[in-house]
Amino acid sequence: MKNVPFLNLKEYNKRYEDDIQASLNRVISSGWYLLGDEKESFEQEFSDFIGVDYTIGVGSGLDALKIILKAYQLMGHFEEGDEVIVPANTFIATILAIVDSDLKPVLVEPDEATFNIDPHSIEEKITPRTKAIMIVHLYGQNAYSKLIEKLCDKYDLKLIEDAAQAHGARFDGQRVGSLGGAAAFSFYPGKNLGAMGDAGAICTDNQEIAKCCRMLGNYGAASKYRYKYKGLNSRMDELQAGVLRVKLQGLDEDNQRRRKVANFYLENISNEKIELPRQQDATTVLQDESHVWHLFVVRVKNRAKFINHLKDHGVEASIHYPIAPNKQAGYPKLQNLSLPITERLHREVVSLPMSPVLKREDLQQVVQAVESY
Repeated sequence: MKNVPFLNLKEYNKRYEDDIQASLNRVISSGWYLLGDEKESFEQEFSDFIGVDYTIGVGSGLDALKIILKAYQLMGHFEEGDEVIVPANTFIATILAIVDSDLKPVLVEPDEATFNIDPHSIEEKITPRTKAIMIVHLYGQNAYSKLIEKLCDKYDLKLIEDAAQAHGARFDGQRVGSLGGAAAFSFYPGKNLGAMGDAGAICTDNQEIAKCCRMLGNYGAASKYRYKYKGLNSRMDELQAGVLRVKLQGLDEDNQRRRKVANFYLENISNEKIELPRQQDATTVLQDESHVWHLFVVRVKNRAKFINHLKDHGVEASIHYPIAPNKQAGYPKLQNLSLPITERLHREVVSLPMSPVLKREDLQQVVQAVESY
């Protein structure tokens, strides 16, 4: 029996192998490995792709979030102890960035249909100390809405996007990452646009934010050996920038392939024990660009039994994420929160194989395994 891996990165990157190798050779031969032409070119190309004026390449998606928050602090928008509205259902990096910036995360329950923050539950959490809403486009689906826009306008809140999983997704024709004041992207190898190591980026239309973020990622330097801010060392290297330039060219096509995989699952899985993901306003998966399907996440009551069943049928599944943020040992101040929807999701979610390189026979094997549960 053939095994269907959750994600085969070797096969995924093989399609770009020749171009990636040429890019790596170009960087190695140049003798210039940081803050060079490849990073500058990628920043411009990614800005054009997202539809923003500025991109700043940094070391990781977490660093991108931390730098954005610190920039807003230095510009006088946030003070220590101010509150940031954030989805309770998210990867820990979203909350870590807020806590690490001496800000207070205010967790809001998700919409069970989309897994994203429930816009209708935000306003009741806003206080005089609230300064921002940080939305997360979880699993690749746009989380932005007109209601969130209205709340930001009404209460004069900054909107920050955690777009780490949603490269190329759109809202009303506009790419995520261009919807708020600033956005953070991760290029972790398994992302829709993945590097061959850690890398991230900040996107914004605000020149002042862009300038501050660029300095913060380079030790806080305004110029060589002159440090305007207490910054950090977080710079996208030339090798990763070169790899990302190659793969960016195929991102829209890869995302469309992901939609075809999702469409196959949605059309062929009918097991009543399995709850399939739902999109916000989709009519057809293939035409809807609000979701780029970084992950295909289903829900099942007896998760361990289900995963073992899939394994017995040659299908590798994963869990994103097994423990809710408010139940993590490193965040004791959050542990007294009651977040029943989030906690239930974290007990039930299972990620099926999702990749642009999955073959039809792979998908059929996954469906057969799910249907026989």
